[in-house]
Order: sequence, then structure tokens, then C-alpha cells
Amino acid sequence: MAPTNDHPGEQGAQDPVKLIAIRETALSLDEVFRAVGDDAAGGTALFVGTVRNHDGGADVDELGYSCHPSAEAEMRRIAEKVVAEYPVRALAAVHRVGDLKVGDLAVVVAVSCPHRGEAFEACRKLIDDLKHEVPIWKHQRFSDGAEEWVGAC
Repeated sequence: MAPTNDHPGEQGAQDPVKLIAIRETALSLDEVFRAVGDDAAGGTALFVGTVRNHDGGADVDELGYSCHPSAEAEMRRIAEKVVAEYPVRALAAVHRVGDLKVGDLAVVVAVSCPHRGEAFEACRKLIDDLKHEVPIWKHQRFSDGAEEWVGAC
């Protein structure tokens, strides 16, 4: 059977932005995955950003994220831009702020679309734009005692 775009599931959902949040508490993969569940979605893409133990050749012990008060509104703006570009059925994005340890979840985003390719592309666009445009700053603390501030995610 040839694919068509006549089925309502092929189009974007009426209100696909299901979850946008900045949190001081641990993030949940299950919460984000449940938020993007949609019977018309044939593909769901999920990205999880974690605190790694190194950066630029130096060992990272921990880091802290802080954000501007407008950060959550900026996340929503970016989410709505992704929804306008792709046939998104559901979208969710959460980012952590505060002090995190190596291995902690820093950001979780997910997008469901009618097809896998669209889901991958929309999820990639979402995380890349969040990283470059949302006013969230990372303060890395290295094993040698050095510290570094990194702009936007």
C-alpha cells in the first residue's frame, strides 16, 4: 500500500508540545517517553544528554547548570519552531539545573512523528537548537582544580 498524507496521523498534532521544563531535580526518561506517546506516531526519537567525565582533555569531577529566567520560554519557542517544520505528533524537552555528578542526566528530549526519519530529524533539530539558543550555562569543575564556564548548554 502506497503511503499517503491524507490520513490525519500523517499531519502534525493539534497541540504537540506536551512537556517543556527546567528542573532542579533528577530527570526521568520514562516521563519524557510517556509524554510523547501517540497512536499516530510510527517513530519516536529520544536524546539523552549526560554529564561526561572529561572535556577538552581534562577530567571533569562535576558541573553545575544555571539558566536565565527566560530559558523555559525559549525552550518552548524552539519546540514550537520544530513543530512548525516537521509533522510532530508529540514533543517533550526537560533540562536540569543545579549541581550534577558524572553520569547524571542533564537534558532529555523526545519527538514522535508518523515516520522514523522525521522523528530523527526533528529530535536532532530540537536538541541542536536548544543547545545553541537557550540561555543555560554550564560550570565545569575539573579534577586538577580548574573551573570553566561554558555558554548555552
